[in-house]
Amino acid sequence: MPKTANRRQKRGADDEDAADGGSANKRSATSVLTSLDVNDAPRLELPLFQLNRRHSDQHGQEDEEEEEVTGGGGSSAPAAAAASASSQSPHQQRRLWVKDRSRAWWEQCSSADYPEADFRAAFRMGRATFAMLCDELGAAVAKEDTALRAAIPVRQRVAVCVWRLATGEPLRLVSKRFGLGISTCHKLVLEVCAAIRNLLMPRFLRWPDATDADAFKARFQADSGIPGVVGAIYTTHIPIIAPKVSVAAYFNRRHTERNHKTSYSITLQGVVGPDGAFTDVCIGWPGSMPDDQVLDRSALQQRAAAGMMAGSWVVGGASFPLTDWVLAPYAQPNLTWAQHAFNEKVAELRRVAVDAFTRLKGRWACLQKRTEVKLQDLPVVLGACCVLHNICESRGEEMDPGLRCELADDETVPENPVRSDSASKARDDIAHNLLHSGLAGTKFF
Repeated sequence: MPKTANRRQKRGADDEDAADGGSANKRSATSVLTSLDVNDAPRLELPLFQLNRRHSDQHGQEDEEEEEVTGGGGSSAPAAAAASASSQSPHQQRRLWVKDRSRAWWEQCSSADYPEADFRAAFRMGRATFAMLCDELGAAVAKEDTALRAAIPVRQRVAVCVWRLATGEPLRLVSKRFGLGISTCHKLVLEVCAAIRNLLMPRFLRWPDATDADAFKARFQADSGIPGVVGAIYTTHIPIIAPKVSVAAYFNRRHTERNHKTSYSITLQGVVGPDGAFTDVCIGWPGSMPDDQVLDRSALQQRAAAGMMAGSWVVGGASFPLTDWVLAPYAQPNLTWAQHAFNEKVAELRRVAVDAFTRLKGRWACLQKRTEVKLQDLPVVLGACCVLHNICESRGEEMDPGLRCELADDETVPENPVRSDSASKARDDIAHNLLHSGLAGTKFF
């Protein structure tokens, strides 16, 4: 009897321990699921080791989380422990961590006999411009080899980013093209875009100095007859996935009504010089915000408030207000001949900005579709696209006409279209001079 009692007592203790362990596992699983913040995911009681892995799909795709190791070229503690504890060969250890993928497409593009036209079609730039880009970003994006694996070369890192921006293809297709993991490709895109913003934006996207501003004014006046114009401004919308916070602010009512499909967006407002390159950008304000409110919150408005825009005009469309430095067209009905003439010339100048945004979106197709990039990382990606646009424009990179993208950004008239009496008088003087100096045009006669 004592032995039987001891067995029963021991079995009861084991059952209690198992119950406690099971409840602990359930609590841990619940906390992991909660931290993932996936609202649509089913609440399954899964083992912890499964929660830390991405399940293979029906085609046998392996977990991509481990691929992040290949992007940075660094080792991890689990990898070091596995390497020390295992008695297998280094090649077999590597196969445990990295999935074999074909890099035939990238190796073909990298070969010297690859046609220049095909390279330009894939990366929206020629080999010379791409090589310049790699040289400028090499020090910032290069990684060192480790004992576990060789680092991804700089050219391949930059190519992953440029091809992703140029095509807008999902990361899974980028992974297949370059023979890298999905998470690695995503990481490379963000790293290269950040390097472009930090290193190249101060050089290739900047407001003109006094000498350049005078040259811009002379070129714009020669084309339109309007003096003092340093740039043309336009606002476009970039589609996004509905955010989890402040979703109403990003709702784009005008695009939704026109396309009969719920649309969310952020704004990209930019000033363009006579050569079609951006001199100022304001990125990231919600899509429900009208153009004049985006302008009020931009660095350009701060520059004007500091007196740095005195004697200069930025030409905008009907969605911008007339201020001491923003030149907008007449919006009231029953215009005079002089006002018609002025509006035509303003439309010609504004076309410079519209064409620049058309080439921007056509060249970098990622701006035409909802992207997998998080909302907080999107301004860096969009800024990199603007910098790459300026680089291509400055180096004379021709864009395939088949890539042309028609803009569909509906304009709204601001509540206060005239904010300065002196600017209103200056606009009337410009319109009068255009008509009586023979620069008015003849479309309305």
